[in-house]
Amino acid sequence: MAAAGNGIVVVFDFDKTIIDVDSDNWVVDSLGLTEEFERLLPTMPWNTLMDTMMGELHARGRTLGDFAAALLAAPIDPRVPAAIRAAAALGCDLRVLSDANAFFIETVLEHHGLRGCFTEVNTNPSRVDAGGRLRIEPYHDFLRGAPHGCGVGTCPPNMCKGQVLDRILREAAAGGRKPRVIYLGDGRGDYCPALRLAREDFVMPRRGYPVWDLICEDPARVQAEVHPWADGAEMEATLLALVRRALVEDAASAALLPLDCKLESSIPAAAQDGGMPIMPLGVKN
Repeated sequence: MAAAGNGIVVVFDFDKTIIDVDSDNWVVDSLGLTEEFERLLPTMPWNTLMDTMMGELHARGRTLGDFAAALLAAPIDPRVPAAIRAAAALGCDLRVLSDANAFFIETVLEHHGLRGCFTEVNTNPSRVDAGGRLRIEPYHDFLRGAPHGCGVGTCPPNMCKGQVLDRILREAAAGGRKPRVIYLGDGRGDYCPALRLAREDFVMPRRGYPVWDLICEDPARVQAEVHPWADGAEMEATLLALVRRALVEDAASAALLPLDCKLESSIPAAAQDGGMPIMPLGVKN
């Protein structure tokens, strides 16, 4: 479980951030529906397609246990759980914000002993119907209600992560203290929340993935400091460096003390030795 809150909210995407693959593709491929998935992909939204795939797998006799077994085999860099546990132990408020679904995410987090590190999981809801079939529903119910209305152009119809992040931050600031945010993600859907971060926040895009490419197209659109990462070791070193830096800055600001001598000592040796991006201004390579 996380320690007492330190005023830092760390938001993790799930697919290709916590685990090293897309969980939807992983389950579909593992259970032999790749060809059907590819055939239907151009005909419907992704979220609707995944619900359709769960129905097809159920019709073929596949069970929740089969889905869970596939998910437990999904690759995860061992440094990622270490980073999550360390950030929680330092008192960060950890959240998941993902366009996967609740069953997939909860199954993986429970298996790796990580669920207790997170305050909440924000994702597409899932449920098991009376016939035992897994149903996957949209976070924003664009099929029966109004669309989320985001104008950024990178959010899928079923989820605007920027709007969800706004709600998370409103709740976190309810006690009167505006939190600092560290946001980690890889996909196009992570671009919208990155644009909503403030100058004192940090965004950690996965290098070489769509959100990194979008940020690099126009770095000035992102107010937060940008600190890319490529693998679990780089994620861990960068994340913990930023957490410790934020803690030192916040403590110094509260006490009106200079930062120079404290900032250097707050950076893990792994980050210093590996040349991790740890100082402000612009997109770091």
